[in-house]
Amino acid sequence: MALLKRYVLRLFISLKYITANVVDRNNGRIVATASTVEHALKNSLECGRSCNAKAAAVVGEVLAMRLKVEGLEQGQGRGIHVDVSKEMEKKGLKNSTKVWSIVNALKNNGVTLILEDDNNETSCSSYRVHRAYDIRSHKD
Repeated sequence: MALLKRYVLRLFISLKYITANVVDRNNGRIVATASTVEHALKNSLECGRSCNAKAAAVVGEVLAMRLKVEGLEQGQGRGIHVDVSKEMEKKGLKNSTKVWSIVNALKNNGVTLILEDDNNETSCSSYRVHRAYDIRSHKD
């Protein structure tokens, strides 16, 4: 039985910026987004020439808040799908900490994620999540 993947997390990580979008695959619309390009985030972070895992976690927290405002933190009961291996493959191994930082921040802020790795769908509750640091220690 194929699981309908209506909401999907897409990450865009460059040397200077991090952007996370949740896309509604039914109509191709971005339902929520967060990025270090935004002035509110950019001014609160010290990215300099490159953004780190701490900036990625903040992007994940902001995205989680925006999903809650839209009422989509549960993905309308189906969860938000994240293909972790695809995102890491696309970004390269050096950005894996940033990818996991965003995933952890979303999960820790109450967003229901369905992590997919090597075509094996696994819910976030039973998936071993790598925690590089404690995002709650970040104070602005």
